[in-house]
Amino acid sequence: MVEKAVRDVLSLRNFFNLCFMSTYPYVSAAEALSLIQSEHRVFIHGSACTPTYLLNELVHEAPRLRNVELVSITQQGKSIAIYQPEYRASFQVNSLFVSEPVRQAVKEGYADFVPVFLSDIPDLFNNDILPLDVAIVQVSPPDRHGYCSLGTSIDVARSAVNKAKKVIGLVNPQMPRTHGDGLVHHSYFDKMVFHDAPLPEVNYAEKVTDIDRKIGQYVAALIEDKSTLQMGIGTIPDAVLGNLHNHKHLGVHTEMLSDGVIDLFLADVIDNRCKNLHPNRIVTSFALGTKRLYDFVHDNPGLTFLDIDYVNNPSIIAKNDNVVAINSCLEIDLTGQVCADSIGTYQYSGIGGQMDFMRGAALSKGGKPIIAVNSRTNKGISRIVSALKPGAGVVTTRGHVQYVVTEYGVTNLFGKNLRQRARALIDLAHPDDRAMLHQEAYDRFKIFL
Repeated sequence: MVEKAVRDVLSLRNFFNLCFMSTYPYVSAAEALSLIQSEHRVFIHGSACTPTYLLNELVHEAPRLRNVELVSITQQGKSIAIYQPEYRASFQVNSLFVSEPVRQAVKEGYADFVPVFLSDIPDLFNNDILPLDVAIVQVSPPDRHGYCSLGTSIDVARSAVNKAKKVIGLVNPQMPRTHGDGLVHHSYFDKMVFHDAPLPEVNYAEKVTDIDRKIGQYVAALIEDKSTLQMGIGTIPDAVLGNLHNHKHLGVHTEMLSDGVIDLFLADVIDNRCKNLHPNRIVTSFALGTKRLYDFVHDNPGLTFLDIDYVNNPSIIAKNDNVVAINSCLEIDLTGQVCADSIGTYQYSGIGGQMDFMRGAALSKGGKPIIAVNSRTNKGISRIVSALKPGAGVVTTRGHVQYVVTEYGVTNLFGKNLRQRARALIDLAHPDDRAMLHQEAYDRFKIFL
């Protein structure tokens, strides 16, 4: 019955979208992109809102453009031509968070990366450190009052739309309307392009392994009833959520929302009633998952999508009690330094919001900042190491790290000295890696473990 009701609502939504389509002055992609000139800095909407259609159309403008700087956070979509090396004279990629479409470009040196906390990115726009000439965003069709929604990704897009000199709206009837900071009146757009296309999907649940599930069980045991949750990206957060069905009165205040929250919300496990801030509502800044998630967030008053400089502000996060921040990493050394954005010098992702929530949870009354990670990579390489790879970036410092969880157990590093940390982390490593780590710990700390 619930699924049928959802389909009926979506059908009605599509009917109204078609009615409103003829009301607004939509233009071709070429006309809209004519706003972009050489030497401009252009913001590109991210995550599930990545305006892939306009990005692929933008390559046709390459012959007339030089040194257009493209600024974005996470991008989604396959084969986005504009990020290929043949267009480097026309478009310079300046990524604030490296994702799959631009990863190779950054590696090969024809794209750049800005290390920055996700919560600080709006300040780059608002304070004209990165002044924006044009913003390209993907939005829902205007409602009966003329308002579009920034949909699944409010994050840094709200500030970009506010500060850009010109704004291009890619209007997609499949974009959900979300409640919160994402409303943009149609008159705010200098050009609007209509394009009906499904949003990119990511299904973390189908990638969850038995090791992830074991880690999920350990983390779930750390979570008390009435806690407020933040979940990072990847399979482990979904594995944790799958182990929370016997909990009560959980809340959510997170930068990213995934499919794992849906069943807990529908079962009233996540009811948000015990939060000090925004009770009775999930607070998030962007959603990335499957179509089921996008249908769930559409016009759902139980969720509010807010600007990232608010959602990820540690002082805001800490106003809720019992905040549990669940994040992962690529590597952690025996002193507790956490590398989450690079593999040696290879820039894999970005700083993002991990530190925002690790610190916010630590400041929260009863809060628990957690790093949850598989003991080994898919290639059998230990993620617990005596020292980070040369060139690796430290996202969470050893002064901020507290709980660490692998499939072999849980430790709390808070208050432990370097030798105690080494002992505790070696116990969380894969058994086949422990002898090596013992020897390396002796060489470093001159102790027998």
